[in-house]
Amino acid sequence: MSTAAHRPTGRDQLWSVDEHLEDILATVRPLEPIELQLPDAQGCVLVDDVMVPVSLPPFDNSSMDGYAVRVADVAGASEEFPAALDVVGDVAAGQAADLLYVGPGQAARIMTGAPLPAGAEAVVPVEWTDGGLGEGPVSGMRARSLAPEQASGHVRVYRPAEARAHVRAKGSDVKAGDRALDAGTVLGPPQIALLAAIGRGTVRVRPRPRVVVMSTGSELVQPGEELGSGQIYDSNSFALTAAARDAGAIAYRVGAVADDTETLRSTIEDQLVRADLVVTTGGVSVGAYDVVKEALEHVGDEDEAGSGVEFRKLAMQPGKPQGFGSIGPDHIPLLALPGNPVSSYVSFELFVRPAIRTLMGLEDVHRPTTRAKLIADKALTSPKGRRQFLRAAYDDGTVRPVGGAGSHLVAALAHADSLIVVPEDVESVEPGADVEVVLLG
Repeated sequence: MSTAAHRPTGRDQLWSVDEHLEDILATVRPLEPIELQLPDAQGCVLVDDVMVPVSLPPFDNSSMDGYAVRVADVAGASEEFPAALDVVGDVAAGQAADLLYVGPGQAARIMTGAPLPAGAEAVVPVEWTDGGLGEGPVSGMRARSLAPEQASGHVRVYRPAEARAHVRAKGSDVKAGDRALDAGTVLGPPQIALLAAIGRGTVRVRPRPRVVVMSTGSELVQPGEELGSGQIYDSNSFALTAAARDAGAIAYRVGAVADDTETLRSTIEDQLVRADLVVTTGGVSVGAYDVVKEALEHVGDEDEAGSGVEFRKLAMQPGKPQGFGSIGPDHIPLLALPGNPVSSYVSFELFVRPAIRTLMGLEDVHRPTTRAKLIADKALTSPKGRRQFLRAAYDDGTVRPVGGAGSHLVAALAHADSLIVVPEDVESVEPGADVEVVLLG
């Protein structure tokens, strides 16, 4: 990994949020396209436009159970003066359309989805008829097996129908030659359905990135286990794994790694086989036990040209200490985030999520932003020279801070759906001010 010449230099230099993000996005590249079966392509991004090879529906078909008729034969039909028609046969879904012909004075019993037979111009729902039983309007279609005993071979129709009534026209959904889906589309259930409907069994996509998430710290205990003295539950790895999946990745959570340099380094190396991106949390500051920094700062210097992780100070709050680089023979990108829960989550939203979306091949990799009126009991303060991100709740053009500014306050984070952005040159924001808001959900 290399950085541009205009970047800050020196261990005590501050990077801006924009500089750090720009460096990440300039380094991370979209994954190579692959051909996948439709069930495996869900959540992936289309590489090419998909054109429609055959119209959908491919033929005129009935949208109702009923009778295929000619319009002139049922004109003026009423319960007092029904139109009496000869039933020439049944048309079921999946049946060839040319097996029947509906001539003057005739009708064909037809099922939903069945092709409209030649000569027919409309479909009258079975509820508008006597169902061939001669006993007044019926509530539904009788099974064909009952017809010899209970149907007469004739049907009475009690209401007129306009031309093409209850007929789904060929190509009314999409026509052959239309563009079904654009390159860059994320394939969700409706898109998968459309691809299947036009006959595509496979599709060329960029795969979902595989993201390995691990937290560090000898004080961390897995939820469900007993807490010892001085221990806390590991929440970061769960939060960031969920966030990675929400961003579109296939995420793997690794249990918390103790504060041991060799253990951390070997754990990361073991995970590279299933990683397109590695995310660590904790151990990136300047403490005596900040093992991520110790383990990775020089990992690429000797063995892998171009790799290595650089640790930086950013002009932001929370999340001042950050690390970014690549590791291993394949130069897998690695983002090292701070360990405080709010710091790690905010850092994920600002830096990791855009990296994941870039790996997916998406053009728009950022959360949406908007402007909102600040609702607060008192002015918000922000440190000079830092871009501050405050947890908040957004509601129809207004935004209210949630919880305090502490980077350890997980409970407040659970009730936030946005971040208030206070620029570097602003130290106080008064209630009622217009502020920038990052929408998280």
